[in-house]
Amino acid sequence: MTENRCLAWDGCVNVRDLGGLKTCDGHVTRWGAVVRSDHPARLTAAGWSALYAHGIRTIISLRTHGMTEDVPDTAPRPSDLTTVCAAIEDVTEPDDSFVQKWCTNELWCTPLYYRDALDRWPERHAAALSVIARAQPGGVLIHCKRGVDRTGIMTLLLLTLVGVAPDDIVADYELSLDPEREALLAREHTSTRDVLYATLDWLDIEAYLREGGLSQDDLAALRARFLEPVGTEGR
Repeated sequence: MTENRCLAWDGCVNVRDLGGLKTCDGHVTRWGAVVRSDHPARLTAAGWSALYAHGIRTIISLRTHGMTEDVPDTAPRPSDLTTVCAAIEDVTEPDDSFVQKWCTNELWCTPLYYRDALDRWPERHAAALSVIARAQPGGVLIHCKRGVDRTGIMTLLLLTLVGVAPDDIVADYELSLDPEREALLAREHTSTRDVLYATLDWLDIEAYLREGGLSQDDLAALRARFLEPVGTEGR
């Protein structure tokens, strides 16, 4: 992985381009196609200018249904950006076992909950990926509040779909620094790396996304949008 995937957008602290990653079949992920971040509402005017200059034209705000998460913009965003809210989790379901298991403790902010979330909401995750597949020309920004876990789940799905190696997927997640995360997971007798590798080993990405309702056209569109042709260099 290349160090310049981390982007300095004034106001945000956890921004990186998902380009420049090799896949198992010889492709490379395209620079500027998908960027992950913490909440862009914190961007200053200079930060918005940097986002726009990077080519971002669509913002996908990853939400949890049942939570109020609107954050006012610190500075005006460019007028021709498209913003789509995609709720990939739900804390209003009658079966509140997810809330009891994860939301009442600190583990909701760790990848330990990923597999449970993926099991529960394949349709929600597939729908969020379909927004990327069908976005207008230009780059797509995916974000949540911290740019770590909801964003981490969607990044894991997208990178797995296009064939990025598990080592690089885990390494990308670890760039989202959280000094408390390892201590929380150690309390559960595991670690970030162990949890993510186990999740990736369990995940049959094509079957999962088809179960969620993602069409073959959307799968092809995601790959075409996110991958450079074999033998080319993205930047």
